[in-house]
Amino acid sequence: MGLGAKRVTTGLPARLRRSESKVLLRFVIALYYVLYYRLPMDTSGHKAVPHHRPPVIGVFDSGAGGLTIFHEIEKHLPGASYVYCSDNANFPYGPKTEEEVVACVRQACTRLIANYGLDLLVVACNTASTVALPVLRSEFHLPVVGVVPAIKPAAHATRTGVIGLLATPGTVRRSYVQKLVSEFAEGCEVISVGSSRLVKIAEDKAHSVPVDIEEVRHEIAPLFGGEQPPGRRLDAVVLGCTHFPLLLDELNAAAAWPVRWIDSGAAVAARTRAVLIDHGFHLDEISSSGNVKEKGRRTAVVTCEDAGARRAQALFERYGFKDREILKL
Repeated sequence: MGLGAKRVTTGLPARLRRSESKVLLRFVIALYYVLYYRLPMDTSGHKAVPHHRPPVIGVFDSGAGGLTIFHEIEKHLPGASYVYCSDNANFPYGPKTEEEVVACVRQACTRLIANYGLDLLVVACNTASTVALPVLRSEFHLPVVGVVPAIKPAAHATRTGVIGLLATPGTVRRSYVQKLVSEFAEGCEVISVGSSRLVKIAEDKAHSVPVDIEEVRHEIAPLFGGEQPPGRRLDAVVLGCTHFPLLLDELNAAAAWPVRWIDSGAAVAARTRAVLIDHGFHLDEISSSGNVKEKGRRTAVVTCEDAGARRAQALFERYGFKDREILKL
């Protein structure tokens, strides 16, 4: 600085600038949670208002498959209250277009959230999750947890480098699923098989209809086809539909050789727990079944009262749902 020059200070004093920076940082953090978790805007520095009551969790699927996800979540959170919704009026989702699936899911979930005061929604359907999650998260002011095929765990589990993806035809061809394969299964050979018939077989089994093993064997045969020499054989299969764990015994019986069947249930349960904690729920008070005085309420909801819905009553009761109601669309 030359002789006679003056230092010119513009803007706020340093102390005030530091204070302003802290406020801005808190705002950015709050905005992150708003965008990522869909929280209401809160610039106070707190992530969520603490909750000392059990959460109300909605589990949504087109049919009975989501009960496999509910079962895993309940293991971790037996004291929560659950509303299970089967959109049986629009079952199955697999053959529908993306636009049709989004419309069905949006309509049913909007009514479900409005009628039952949910704290969190689990979309326990791979087909719905792969196309409708962005829409639901942009429209609903509560956390939405989805289900995606367990590509990453399968890629870690394989010893031969050959994994399978067994899902609905719609899920198999989704660009989102192809992105998962590219990101998490690089270097693996992935054999993808889409089957709508298996969804119907699983749904029927859930309602006590006997399963034809030969029909299951026919549906999964492409997984075991082609030249697969020892050491380079399929050894892990992703169950990319929540209905398919209902057929685990039949899949094992129908497989050409032993493979590991991998579903997303445990991962979704862990994610559900983590998101609830992030939203202020004190889950340690209700998480351990040994510490739970009584389970929360269980309500099963269907979107259409028909013979299938009445037949499902016994199934719902096996999973602890004593009440069954109709969600009018």
